[in-house]
Amino acid sequence: MSQGIRVARHTDKTCCTARAGEPAGYGWLLVVLLGLNLRPFMTSVGPLLDELRTALSLGFRPAALLTTLPFVLMGVMAFAGSALSRRLGEHRVMTGALGLLLLGCLSRGWVQDNAGLFAGTVVASVGVATLQALMPGVIKRGFGGQAVLMMGVYSAALVGGGALGALVSPWFAAWGGWRTGLAVWSGPALLALLLWCRQGKRPTEVSGSQVAAVPMRFFFSNIRAWLLALYFGLTNSGYSSLVAWLPTFYREHGMGRQAAGNLLALMALCQAGAALVFPALSRQQADRRQMLWLVMGLQAAGFAGLAVAPSATPWLWIALAGLGLGGFFSLSIIVTLEHFSEVQPAGVLAAFVQGVGFLLSSCSPWLLGWLRDETGGFTAGWSVHVGLIVLMGMLTRVFSAGSYLHSMHGWQARVRAG
Repeated sequence: MSQGIRVARHTDKTCCTARAGEPAGYGWLLVVLLGLNLRPFMTSVGPLLDELRTALSLGFRPAALLTTLPFVLMGVMAFAGSALSRRLGEHRVMTGALGLLLLGCLSRGWVQDNAGLFAGTVVASVGVATLQALMPGVIKRGFGGQAVLMMGVYSAALVGGGALGALVSPWFAAWGGWRTGLAVWSGPALLALLLWCRQGKRPTEVSGSQVAAVPMRFFFSNIRAWLLALYFGLTNSGYSSLVAWLPTFYREHGMGRQAAGNLLALMALCQAGAALVFPALSRQQADRRQMLWLVMGLQAAGFAGLAVAPSATPWLWIALAGLGLGGFFSLSIIVTLEHFSEVQPAGVLAAFVQGVGFLLSSCSPWLLGWLRDETGGFTAGWSVHVGLIVLMGMLTRVFSAGSYLHSMHGWQARVRAG
């Protein structure tokens, strides 16, 4: 190709590595704290949404934007994050992102109208989206051979932060009002910023071997890349819908604010467990479709329960949905990465899939809010998710292990030809 793109195979020696016993300043505490800050900004809104809507005269569809905006930006920053880091420097971009998250959370403590609320949401969302886009690279460079372990710790912290947002914000809201319940997350953001500024810029040992980047535009004309993005985005869209509307849904069924928030926390905890367990169960399987069908079945059962008998066993429906969502998220990323043997193009493909996928997922809170306004309830919205899972279950058939190399064979030849 005229662009002269080269792709090199990764080995342990081509990664940035830290000195033995020192993770290049990216300490375990720092990684956990950064992960914990990426979800409370979103999950804290749901349990307090009724009070927020009443105080600001906010309709269901506009309220959905409070969850939709972060997912839109997650998609955009999956495309732009690495380029921004190369241009301005990783440490500077991470510092700025943490500053934006802090500012956005603080602004919620003084918000007086819808314009202020959404402005703060955009500011914090840009920070969260940028951090999420860059964290895998930070961990890879900071921990070397321990990077896989730390990615698991980071993922658990990320989902755990979502649980904390749903649990803790109602406590502070009961004490100081809904503004306090939302603004309290500026505290962890400030702590993460201070720790990052202190530890985040220590030197690392970098090998001389560099791997040239494969432009993401290569995947815009690849059918399998778009199928993977569709698969990832639509099946994971249930998460953004539940984060946005689950507490409101159960408060409409007579549940208290704290109890409704606890359901969201339960979902996050089930996600965290499933994200670790299901990949481990499938590690001996070259073809992951059976495990994918299992987790999609769990997710479908949870949404069906919400649609048909929400008050019967709410904890069961939420646990099933959480297990299905957590298991699918990790397995779908693994399937995406397995389409390439080379690490660098596999990472670019995963970024493409997540970028398009998060943009698709961002539509579901708005859709459920619109259906709630039109129908007077959430039954239609939960049923839509059951239908999407069924359709994506049918699409799962094409993702056999034997199809990975075939679907990318010509693509790999084009990339290697350079």
